[in-house]
Amino acid sequence: MIVIAQLSDIHLDGTRRSAERTRAVLAHLEDLPYDLAAVLVTGDIADHGLPAEYEQARELLRSRHPVLICPGNHDDRAAFRRHLLGEPGGSAAPVNQVHRGEGFVIALCDSSVPGEHRGLLDEETLGWLGGVLADTPDGTPVLVGFHHPPAALHVPYVDGIRQFGEERLAALVERHPGIAGFLAGHAHTAAATTFAGRPLLVAPGVTSTIRLPWEPREHPADHVHLDLPPALAYHVLAEDGRLTTHFRPVLG
Repeated sequence: MIVIAQLSDIHLDGTRRSAERTRAVLAHLEDLPYDLAAVLVTGDIADHGLPAEYEQARELLRSRHPVLICPGNHDDRAAFRRHLLGEPGGSAAPVNQVHRGEGFVIALCDSSVPGEHRGLLDEETLGWLGGVLADTPDGTPVLVGFHHPPAALHVPYVDGIRQFGEERLAALVERHPGIAGFLAGHAHTAAATTFAGRPLLVAPGVTSTIRLPWEPREHPADHVHLDLPPALAYHVLAEDGRLTTHFRPVLG
């Protein structure tokens, strides 16, 4: 059994609140009596894309489990590379990463568009993903992760800045049946739907939880819950490639 944890949208902004919520989630993972196959952090690491925010993230996201991190719409690629990943030069190219574990592969794609909040997998990233899939032996399940979900979640604000150009990704999926599912963040709500015939699982937010359109609010501008606890997702890959997900709050 392969168990992968996913957290998203930590939005480190120099405040005590964002750091403490992130620290609580990582402490929860460190206290597990089980070694996870991987921990995915699907974007919006820094709230303003500042070097100090990434340096703080580098400390907070240390773990005994393998950690993979991709950018979101609040992130800056060059600062992300230099101050979080420790790469010299700080290239502004897409930040794409692959993790080949025992019996599974994770392809973590950069869906960010510099200077914009919407998402898109550019041609470089799609070509990279196609190469990862081509190099993966038949029968090995692949999880594809990114920040922006490529399907509507029926939350107007989120749907307006979701991942677009998704028909190009869907065409790639048709050629590679080994994809077990897609993992995203961005929406600040736990959600489950499908994309291109595969599960699309959206991790809840660490920093806040969005209010759904039909939920009550005191003021029209109350878009998020700030009093709900941070949460994460656990994805379980069975030997037959079937994917099961559990969403968990992290209580103090």
